[in-house]
Amino acid sequence: MPGKNVLMIAIGILWLGAVASAANAQTRLRIAYPIFPPFHWVKENGMMTGFFYDIATEALQKRMGVKLVWTSYPWIRCQESLKNGTEDAVITVPTEERAAYTVTHRDAFYHKSLNLFTYANHPRLEQIGKVRRIADLRDGGFSVITYSGNGWHKVHVQPLGIKTYETGYMKNVWTMLAQRRGDTVIEWPPGAWPDIKRAGVTDRVVDTAIVLSTMPFHLLIRKDYPRTDLLSGFNGVIRTMKADGTMKRILSRYY
Repeated sequence: MPGKNVLMIAIGILWLGAVASAANAQTRLRIAYPIFPPFHWVKENGMMTGFFYDIATEALQKRMGVKLVWTSYPWIRCQESLKNGTEDAVITVPTEERAAYTVTHRDAFYHKSLNLFTYANHPRLEQIGKVRRIADLRDGGFSVITYSGNGWHKVHVQPLGIKTYETGYMKNVWTMLAQRRGDTVIEWPPGAWPDIKRAGVTDRVVDTAIVLSTMPFHLLIRKDYPRTDLLSGFNGVIRTMKADGTMKRILSRYY
């Protein structure tokens, strides 16, 4: 009876889906994050927000049934929390160093463009405006300010021998730049300007609009987490969210 067989197959598929959803519902993923608008931060009413928060919540919690627990730390402690097992995941750029203690999925779910910033009335502003590659900063003798634990900077800037100044907190990067304690900052404008405004240095920081690179963001999970298989499902869900317009709608709420 073909009709009956089709019905049984359909019931089987629904049952397997329910089982998978139930299994994921029992899964808790602890995500460590730094306060960094508009990616993820806590509003005055105590509620979390940010487009990385919204993307992860939509993909993992709503569509995959995984309970998410978010805890904020300074960025370097976010990474340490995965090494010691206090937390399970971070959202960041995969690097060789991070690959030693985390696993990730195939496709980046977001690419962040990195612009070159400097301070207002820099005496060598004309030369800075001619920079086109990261190596040009070294050749011009310019320094870069960054935050501790910036893996992208460690891979792409420091090996070139570019003088670097670090701070433990992301927002302090802009105060240092405004105080002329370094020549430049390499950062994503929509993420930079909220911190620049909070630091009260809007009139003392300049975005040159020079794009030096892009950063591919992934969900990274510690290797000894029992459900690393979630990553392949996450990759597929993100592709679906891009295709059905969900990603575009989320991003449009922030910039």
